[in-house]
Amino acid sequence: MKRSHPASTALVGIGLLLGSGSALAATTLTIGTVNNGDMVRMQALSKTYTEQHPGVELKWVVLEENTLRQRLTTDITTGGGQFDVITIGAYEAPMWGRKNWLLPLEKFSPTYDVDDLIPNVRKQLSVDGKLHALPFYSEGSITYYRTDLFAAKGLKMPEEPTWTEIRGFAEKLHEPAKNVYGICLRGKSGWGENMALVSTLVNTWGGRWFDEKWEPQLTTPEWNQAVSFYVDLLGKFGPPSPSSNGFNENLTLFNAGKCAMWVDASVAGAFVTDKTQSRVPDKVGFVKAPHQVTPKGSSWLWTWALAVPASSKQQQAAFDFIQWATSKEYGALVAKNYGISAMPPGTRQSTYANAEYMKSTPFARVTLEALQTANPDSPTLKPVPYTGVQFATIPEFQAIGTSVGNGIAGALTGGSKVDAVLKSANESVQRTMKRAGYYNKK
Repeated sequence: MKRSHPASTALVGIGLLLGSGSALAATTLTIGTVNNGDMVRMQALSKTYTEQHPGVELKWVVLEENTLRQRLTTDITTGGGQFDVITIGAYEAPMWGRKNWLLPLEKFSPTYDVDDLIPNVRKQLSVDGKLHALPFYSEGSITYYRTDLFAAKGLKMPEEPTWTEIRGFAEKLHEPAKNVYGICLRGKSGWGENMALVSTLVNTWGGRWFDEKWEPQLTTPEWNQAVSFYVDLLGKFGPPSPSSNGFNENLTLFNAGKCAMWVDASVAGAFVTDKTQSRVPDKVGFVKAPHQVTPKGSSWLWTWALAVPASSKQQQAAFDFIQWATSKEYGALVAKNYGISAMPPGTRQSTYANAEYMKSTPFARVTLEALQTANPDSPTLKPVPYTGVQFATIPEFQAIGTSVGNGIAGALTGGSKVDAVLKSANESVQRTMKRAGYYNKK
């Protein structure tokens, strides 16, 4: 369904000034966001914004990742208008922008410095070169490991480990009797939860979601090897009930000192090194995400970004807010209140040109390398018809990824065999792609 919102283009011509206080009195902005730590900080710091903008009130709807995506997708596709600011990513922004569901972003405040945004990140949020969302933070996937546990066992983590090496380390470090698990990985079902990680495993084993003719590839040897490896690794050397653990749950486990290794989003670096919430802040090392057959697609590229739905009736005030929340000034406010390493990562070139940030932030270099080397336009060893590293940028992928993720989570619990899960998933994806008109399979 395609909805056009002519009012959205009319507003683009209005100069919306960052910090201008130009919002109308008694304006209430409803903000839908995910319950990740950086967004919780944004909510806490937003008092600064409302003090600068008398008459603007912020209503926060903070939800778990899967729930947020469902709510926002329903609202945006129906033109519901429940939200004035939404937190979306590199998957939604280009697709929703092309459908005119998002306000195109132009006429930035002179102080915003839009050219400072990291080019590879900016590209993921643009349609025909025009931004439709502003990056709040961006991430690659990296490997976290406990330097003290490695030293105690006489182990040395390579700068570019293979998954086979990671498994060997996990086996040596797994001591559940001491509440230390060899590795923590996403197991919670969801296209942006377990499938974000699993897709990178499939990529690095040489696999892909679809071939050039949009034929699903889930029954190929590459998928079977990658998923079997994942299920075996997490089942033998992971924490109990791994299918319950997503990003936030694994972050809690790692900060409690219970994970010897963790492969996940680079944004967690600010939290695992935070002395106020981590028990091991000075015992963490950072290296690239593991690879196997190929390094292509071994690290994902994701951006959590702020956008203004075209259905919002407060577009001017909403655009003003998202400029503030993604500005250099906001980054400085985070640094002042939480320390320089807590600045939203992966969005601005000036952050990584800051010598103090680079010196104080042990995960900065590996984060920047992950962002610069991930290539959504060529994410896999074999050619593919889609863009995206850990997802395919097509409308059907949200449902496809969620369905496949459910099956793989079932394999983790021992209720299903990998072969059977992938065979059933492949047949389901074929039906979806055929109904959507991607090909006419007999």
